[in-house]
Amino acid sequence: MVRSLWTAATGMNGQQANIDAISNNLSNVNTTGYKKQRVEFEDLLYQTIKTAGTPATEDTVTPLGVQMGSGVKVAATQRMFAQGNLQNTEVSTDLAIVGEGFFRVQQYDGSYAYTRDGSFKVDSNGQLVNSNGLRVMPEIILPENFDISTLSISDDGRVSVKVAGDDNPIQVGQMELYRFANPAGLEAKGDNLFITSNASGDAIASRPGFDGTGITKHKFLEMSNVSVVNEMVQMIVAQRAYEFSSKAIQTSDTMLSAAVNLKR
Repeated sequence: MVRSLWTAATGMNGQQANIDAISNNLSNVNTTGYKKQRVEFEDLLYQTIKTAGTPATEDTVTPLGVQMGSGVKVAATQRMFAQGNLQNTEVSTDLAIVGEGFFRVQQYDGSYAYTRDGSFKVDSNGQLVNSNGLRVMPEIILPENFDISTLSISDDGRVSVKVAGDDNPIQVGQMELYRFANPAGLEAKGDNLFITSNASGDAIASRPGFDGTGITKHKFLEMSNVSVVNEMVQMIVAQRAYEFSSKAIQTSDTMLSAAVNLKR
């Protein structure tokens, strides 16, 4: 009975982690480029009381053994990189990825981070940056006297713009996308950014639309891939599982109390 108390407690802890992940998903339902997370579980160690295959007679063995489990634990949080819906913003510096790939930005310490958030801006130097001022790499620097309303980014990432007094657009740069052998292994660090890890592998650079990468869509943003309805259903399931584990603790406590009160 004491074992069942601790076993049920692991179930409650596991479902609490599940609710935490669901809550984070719902909180980011309107976050540009957000990718939802899913909690994965695995069972804990087993106590083997009787091993299957133990000789029963000279000619037979027991077909089944006796193993008692000790509960559940969180094995991993899986990042789901399914495509989010596109939203037309009509903003000249907005860019969405359709398919695989990430934009790359340079952090303040010189290292690189990767993002699906294409809500870019132009800083005082005419350079394309993200909302926190991190430079998009490769660098995209617009010429003097550029007309922001004429900024154009093709599906294969070619960036062009017109300058005052010239009706011919000037190509000022080439966007690149970066993909990974295991994007789920990227480490999220907040601010819609990911950094590489040993699990993700190194970034593989390519022009949009080539070598397995997606294409870029100008004046669009990729929204979160969180489905509110699905998350609410998962929340109800997690809540019921939490209640079942709580009920198991109450039942074990009642049985333990009955055993204690056998002798008065």
